[in-house]
Amino acid sequence: MTDGAAGYDVLVLGGGVAGCVLAARLSEDPDRTVCLVEAGPDFGPDRRAWPAGVLNARALPREEVWERGAAAHRIRGRLLGGSSGINGCWNTWGSEADHAAWARRGGPRWTATAMEPFRLAAVSRMGLREVPESEFSLWSGAALAAAAELGYGRVDMGTVGGPGYGTPLLNAFDGVRHNAAFAYLEEARSRPNLTVIGDATVDRLDIRGGRAHGALVELDGRRRTLVADSYLLACGTFGSPAVLMRSGIGPADHLLDLGVRPEADLPGVGANLADQPGVFVPLRSTDELNAALAAKEADGDLYVSRMLVRAAGAFCPDDSWNLHILPVAGPPLFGKLPPGQYEAGISAFVMNPVSRGTVRLTSADSAAPPRIDPGFLTDEDGRDLAVLRSGLEIVERMAAGTALKPLVGPVHGRPAQDLSDQDLRARLGTYWHPVGTCAMGTADDPLAVVDGEGRVRGTTNLRVVDASVLPTVPAANTQLPVLALAEMLADLIRGER
Repeated sequence: MTDGAAGYDVLVLGGGVAGCVLAARLSEDPDRTVCLVEAGPDFGPDRRAWPAGVLNARALPREEVWERGAAAHRIRGRLLGGSSGINGCWNTWGSEADHAAWARRGGPRWTATAMEPFRLAAVSRMGLREVPESEFSLWSGAALAAAAELGYGRVDMGTVGGPGYGTPLLNAFDGVRHNAAFAYLEEARSRPNLTVIGDATVDRLDIRGGRAHGALVELDGRRRTLVADSYLLACGTFGSPAVLMRSGIGPADHLLDLGVRPEADLPGVGANLADQPGVFVPLRSTDELNAALAAKEADGDLYVSRMLVRAAGAFCPDDSWNLHILPVAGPPLFGKLPPGQYEAGISAFVMNPVSRGTVRLTSADSAAPPRIDPGFLTDEDGRDLAVLRSGLEIVERMAAGTALKPLVGPVHGRPAQDLSDQDLRARLGTYWHPVGTCAMGTADDPLAVVDGEGRVRGTTNLRVVDASVLPTVPAANTQLPVLALAEMLADLIRGER
């Protein structure tokens, strides 16, 4: 750490999924000094020192997060490895339509073909694997059969393809979550040119004359300045726009209201927030299902879900999908049930929403949580609501089929697809895949924050490299796409030297 001359060649701000990739790949060059800064704890190279909850791939831990008890759509990991330390370890890939949309904004390197080597690199480095047969419960097997009953064919969820059913790729082994810090940093930590700093919150960047001259961080109760030749912001869809705005890069009117001097008037910073809303349809578990799940849990192999369906709902492009249908059965995600009873149901998630939300600062103080409005189901034409309703119709048919009917019964009340718009909105959940708040775009796009290489408009040595640069959310769980984009941009940066 330094208050004067450049201490590092590259400063990576944010130790989540993208940050771990960047730090590992860029430090492969022994002549490049790299510093990785993470707001949460770094539990070190010995996995035995990591919290049991973070290691447990059978649950969704909520201890190492930014805001405990916050609304579900705000949940994000605060530890080295980021949300790869608290998520469901699922990895799926988006559609050709997703990549075509990105390529229109960021250039040909964002096509599915161009990104394929980086997808493969991420799959290899994370050790992603197929779901082993031992992890299928009675419910998971029946859900696969139920999807086939509806006419879906089996597809590979880890590649570009079409609608169908299948299983995700997992970054978990024998119930242990293999997060991005394990996959990318275990070997890299021994490199003398890599520094990893945990428990250091990024306050802002010192931007002057279109150039970053330092990063102000809170560490050990003191404000320190870290200086480098180039800065890579990887604080995530909520964190990266917040850091930019505190640094004077963002909508000028909003910054002035907060007492922040604008350095670059970029109205797209914090705009264009896209996430995947959904509704969970609860079902009543039969005694047979409860007994089977209890036995599976006693054996230590109970997972709430091990399969999904890519489905084409309303407004879906040909040969694509815009829904994930997700059957689950196991311990409840929220709340508790008596011993021997389990929660069962099926969710429908809108994968390519039209609606957009925002991230805005509530204060120039980095300790103040941002104001996050997910904007779920707010598009004026009601397309997202129509897609959701078409997904709920698929859920209803799946639950009523011969494969699942012996295991569950309907919960009393109106079918979900018949609920009013207001009631549906009241039941909305999220798939936890926000993107878009520092979206890439072409030079004539007034809301673009970065170009296709992650470079922040109006600056010369600052990039954003995380999910926030994606202008649209892919029809996928976003961990694998973010790993791949970080691999791709790290490769680009390595080639510039």
